[in-house]
Amino acid sequence: MKDNTFLPFSRPTISDAAIQEVIDCLKSGWITTGPRTKKFEECLKGYLQAPQVLAVTSGTAGLHLAMLGLNLHPGDEVIVPAMTFVGTLNTIVQAGGKPIVVDVDINTYNIDPGKIEKAITPKTRAIMPVHLTGLSADLDSIYKLAEKYHLRVIEDAAQAIGTRYQGKRIGSFGDTQIFSFHPNKNITTGEGGCVATRDEALAKSISCMRFHGIDRDAFSRFSKEGSYHYDVIAPGFKYNMLDIQAVLGIHQLPELENFNARRKQLAQKYYNSLSDWPEWTLPLNPELSEGHAWHLYAPLLNPEKAGMSRDDFINRMKHEHNIGIGVHYSTPPHLFTYYRDTYGYKPGDFPHAEKIGERIMSLPLFPLMTDEDHDRVIAAMKAVLRK
Repeated sequence: MKDNTFLPFSRPTISDAAIQEVIDCLKSGWITTGPRTKKFEECLKGYLQAPQVLAVTSGTAGLHLAMLGLNLHPGDEVIVPAMTFVGTLNTIVQAGGKPIVVDVDINTYNIDPGKIEKAITPKTRAIMPVHLTGLSADLDSIYKLAEKYHLRVIEDAAQAIGTRYQGKRIGSFGDTQIFSFHPNKNITTGEGGCVATRDEALAKSISCMRFHGIDRDAFSRFSKEGSYHYDVIAPGFKYNMLDIQAVLGIHQLPELENFNARRKQLAQKYYNSLSDWPEWTLPLNPELSEGHAWHLYAPLLNPEKAGMSRDDFINRMKHEHNIGIGVHYSTPPHLFTYYRDTYGYKPGDFPHAEKIGERIMSLPLFPLMTDEDHDRVIAAMKAVLRK
């Protein structure tokens, strides 16, 4: 990208071959859920080494269906981290449960296992860790607690496709994981997501509930070999992925390891360039962050050292240097009006998450980003901070 063009914080990588197959899908006359979606699910099973993978319209839809599959009763509790996107909590509420928020580790931004046990009550049904920015949560500690208290673990892995924990891919072990394929994620289907699980009953529930509670999908009813007869066994939703989305995923998935390797290279360049700047508190050194998928490179601004607020920094990067900066996330969910009014959360309840929310930002990071783009970002940061 030239210096006079806008450099976004994220941009998807879509190959010409993927674009051509989208065209072929459009011309085929079958663009909704069908053979390409089934193929993408099989590809995901192979990559994740998961026995059950179900494609859905978004990671949020996957979380919602997973929560519904737990058959939560009024008052049932699900433990979540204080630093996450609000959709993590929303899906618990929508499924009839109560989110119980605990603080995060200030260094990893992920749920602090040391605080989970204190939050467990007789009403606790599940723990929902979030692998924020592509770094795995401490799953050994979490699964030990789950086993001790007979809890489910539903991993919000929206930012963690390709992430590894102790050498194993997220999705290849444990209970249930939900991934997102939003345009700013490590691979994309435009919008979309999937659920990976080892629970056959949960998989059966999700398969039904993602399409109106009908016991078979449209392709099984309207293709030449199908039958128009069907039954509705539950009041389901419209959460089915389309073939026109799945063709993108089929092409993206084989490139994921290359995409993530490039993300790690760029993260390392940021670390090398910024490690001696007092204006920043940086994420863990990429060389020491084994398994990190680097969905985001999200340092914390130290405003007292920078001499400006985060808003000032972002606005100057955007308007003076044409560089986009993301924020994930400025407001921990417990501080939104609904959660404050409904559950009585208040500022100061989770100081680590609140400190991160006040200072975090996402620097440009995506596979198509060149070394020259990276140098441009660093040069602009020097200019803004008068270094």
